[in-house]
Parts: sequence; structure tokens; C-alpha cells
Amino acid sequence: SMLSPALVIAASLAYLLVLFAVAYWADRRGREGRSVIANPWVYALSLAVYCTAWTYFGSVGRAATGGVWFLPIYLGPTLAMVLGWLVVRKMIRIAKAYRITSISDFIASRYGKSPLLAGLVTLIAVVGIVPYIALQLKAVSAGYALLTAQATPAGAVHWSRDSAFYVALVLAGFTMVFGARHLDTTERHEGMVAAIAFESVVKLVAFLSVGLFVVYGLFDGLADLFARAQAVPALQQLMRLEQGGQFAWAQWFALTLLSMLSVVFLPRQFQVMVVENVRESHLRRAVWVFPLYLLLINLLVLPIALGGLLYFGGGAMNAENFVLSLPLAEGQTALALFVFIGGLSAATGMVIVETIAVSTMVSNELVLPLLLRWRHLRSGVAGQDLSRLLLGIRRAAILGVLVLGYVYFHLAGEAYALVSIGLISFAAVAQFAPVMLGGMYWKGGTRQGALAGLLVGFAMWAYTLMLPSIAKSGWLDAGFLADGPWGVGWLRPEQLLGLTGFDGLTHSLFWSLLANMGAYIGVSLWRAPSGQEASQALLFVDVLERTAVSSPSCPARACNCD
Repeated sequence: SMLSPALVIAASLAYLLVLFAVAYWADRRGREGRSVIANPWVYALSLAVYCTAWTYFGSVGRAATGGVWFLPIYLGPTLAMVLGWLVVRKMIRIAKAYRITSISDFIASRYGKSPLLAGLVTLIAVVGIVPYIALQLKAVSAGYALLTAQATPAGAVHWSRDSAFYVALVLAGFTMVFGARHLDTTERHEGMVAAIAFESVVKLVAFLSVGLFVVYGLFDGLADLFARAQAVPALQQLMRLEQGGQFAWAQWFALTLLSMLSVVFLPRQFQVMVVENVRESHLRRAVWVFPLYLLLINLLVLPIALGGLLYFGGGAMNAENFVLSLPLAEGQTALALFVFIGGLSAATGMVIVETIAVSTMVSNELVLPLLLRWRHLRSGVAGQDLSRLLLGIRRAAILGVLVLGYVYFHLAGEAYALVSIGLISFAAVAQFAPVMLGGMYWKGGTRQGALAGLLVGFAMWAYTLMLPSIAKSGWLDAGFLADGPWGVGWLRPEQLLGLTGFDGLTHSLFWSLLANMGAYIGVSLWRAPSGQEASQALLFVDVLERTAVSSPSCPARACNCD
């Protein structure tokens, strides 16, 4: 059984219109002073933008090959919220006190308002999230192909007939309508946050409904499902912690650390967690609601994976599509369509927030400084025209980022599972961690130290993770992976300096963070901070003492005014 393309497209557009209606309503309420998002539940649900199309399709695919190995990606954020909420609170306080609008703004402000640093952070963010956007396009177009039974390999089809290309264009238009209708000086997007919270509920309900369908519709409950899986030797393996006899501690630790960092430092997470935060006290609710959300959405991942393997027999179907192929095989087309909308929902939520966050950075930190250097513009443009120009730039940036995502999807789409593509992005934004955390707690960090740390870490990431990913997709000669560049063995990108025994990701994370921290701390200690850097360092490190939230007598500048 399959669905007609017209039906799937109509349902998808109808859903996007519903999202837009929610956003429009929330914006109007906000202007009337009755904000929808000034609510701890909405805040906590908006953080679930962390769960993208990857959660939907990728986790099940990963569970079908590695059992519980899909878990560290969700353990990390849970630990970050439970153990690290004081760090997040301090970040929110800093952003409110000094009107910070993005992650690049945050880092640049801390190190003496350096435009060079802001530009570098923006570039890393753009390069880092392109694979992630490719992943959303890949997931949605694969889901669409499955529902409408148009099985063509992604790389083979011309772009004009490729559903992923149209998905990218629709999402670009949609994001412009959401995030670039009017300029807001605080970069707050009420409507967007409301839509994301709504979307989080939809994807949770859709995922739970397909999980319950598998457990109780195809099988006789969890006990029956696990008993049957236990009877198949190949599946028995999936229910154990150790794969192949021993437990890979290093890899488990690396994945947990990686997702711990990414839940704070991915541009979209920083946007919803820090920039869009209405009241600091909302964090108290989010600290347990967000982990609970992650628990619920992952509860049935392993049952769906095992159910699919039992139902189809190993190897025949792509496990990343089990959430769609299981209901389809049983003729439950309505459920399949609902789950597809859930996955679309997860993808759109991520793409909207991520591209808004990144296009804000691109327009504020890269394009605007260049334009202001261009004298003729500075003298000849009045305020009204400048805001029109800025909106144009932002829309162009949104389109640019999505087109880049599509290009990456076209180049690397087939070589990688969804999960690996996502982790490449995670490792890129993890490079922000030393500079940001150091900047919040260590007064000695300097602008040159930050520049050195980011450059070295990013270069390491590109060499040990991005280049191999391009080579494995067949766009570079893969010889340098086996023998090292120019045959120099200890320069091999995946066994640098002869470090073996790690998978590519753990290896890359180890070297890039080590080099990043070394350069940041080393260069910072080597030269004393300048006057402006030192004063900004005091403002950031001592922010909690400077901005007592409760005292009414504090001056308006430091006040946490809503």
C-alpha cells in the first residue's frame, strides 16, 4: 500500500500552514502583551528542538545495528541539564544583562568585542551545521520516497526532479516567513518559539503512536516482543551493552560528552535556551521536563528497531525507515502519514531555528561590518533603508545555508547513515566549548587565545573528520586515509600521531578539543589581556554578583528587566 504524492504534499503543506498559524497567533498575543511563551512549559518544550528528524529515523536505524548505542546522544543532554544547569543559568544571565543575540555575539563580547572573533565563530557555525541540514533534507526526502513508492537513489536523480531540492526550497521560504518578516533588535522570535513548542508535542505523539502500534499492534506487548527477539541470536546481541565482547568506554564517553556540549552550543540550542529565554526561573522547570521528554521519545526506539528486524527479517529493509515501513506494510496508511508529518515536523523545527540563528550571525557579524566599511553606503542610507537591506541580507543568508545543505546532501548523502552526518556537525560546534566556558569562569582568557583555540580546533576538526567524510563519499582520493598525506604515516587523519584503537569520531574529538584547549590556555597565558578584554572578562565572570535579580534598587542597565 502506498499514498499518492498529491496527498502527501497536501498534508505536509497543510501542516506547515498550521505551524504558521500558531506562530502568527503567538506573535499577535505577544504584541498585545499577553505572551504565550512566557511560560515554563513552552520554554521546556521548545528545547526539544534538539530532537530532529535524526531522532525519528536515525535513532531507530542506529538501534537496529548497535542496540543501546543510540542512547549516549540523549544521555548527554540529560546530564547537561541535571548537572550543568548552573552553567546555563549563568549564560542566560550574561545574555540578558548585555543584550546578547547569538553565540558569536556572546564570544566576541567576552573577548573585548572583537569583530574578527565574531566572524570566525560565524564561519565555524555555518560550515558545522551544513551537514546537519543535509541530514534533515535526506530524512524527509527518503520518507517521502518511501510513502509514495518512488524508490530512486538520492545521488542518481537530477536536481530538478529531486524531492530533497524542493524540500529545501519550501523550508527556505518558510523560514523567511518565520524569522525574517521584521527586524527585532532583541532577536526574540515569539511566534517561532510557540511553533517549536507545538511541533515538539506533535513529534512526541506521532513517535509514541507508531511505537505503541509496533508493540501492541504487531506484537503482544513488550514481553512478547523481547521474548521473540531473545530467541534470535542476532537480535540477542542488540540487547547487550557490550558489542563484540567488550564495552567501548572511550566511544561511549566521547558520544556523551559530545551531546552534552551540543545541547548548549549548537546555534539552535543556544537560540532557544539562552536568547529566547523570557525568565530565568523557567530553567527550573526545563531541568526536569526536557530530560523527561527525551526519555519518552526514546522509550520505544529499541522496541521499534527489534520489531522491524523481526517483522522484515534482517537486511531486507533500511532500518532508518522502520517508523514508516512498518505501518505501511500493515496497510495503516493514516498512521504512516501521521508519522511522516511528525518527522517533517522534527526537520522543519530544526531547520527554522538553526537557519534563523545562523542567518542572524551572518548578517550581523559578517555582512554588516563589511557594508559599514563601504563608505558610500554609510553616508547614503537612512535607518529605514538599512533595515530593509538587512532583511534582504538575512533572507539571502537563509537561502544560502539551505542550498549549501542541499549541495552537501547531494555530495555525501549516500555514503553516510543519518547518525554519522549528525555527529560531524556536533563535533564542529563542540569547538565553541573551551572558549565559552573558559570565558565564563576564567578571567585570564584573552582574544588572541580565543582566536588561536578556535582556529586550531576547527582545523583539527576539518582534517580529522570533515576531510575523511568527503573522501569516503568518493570526492577525494581516499589514499591519504590509509597511508597519510604524501605517504607520511603519522599524519593519517584517522590515526593522527599513531593514535589507534578509536573510531573516527572519538579520535577527532580527542585531538580537536585537546589542541583547542591547549592553544586557548597557552596563548592566553602568554600575553596579558588588554584593558578592554580585562573589563569584559570581569563583567562576564562576575555576572551573578553584578546582577542581583531580586534587588529593586539596582540600576536599569544591570537589572533583569522583562
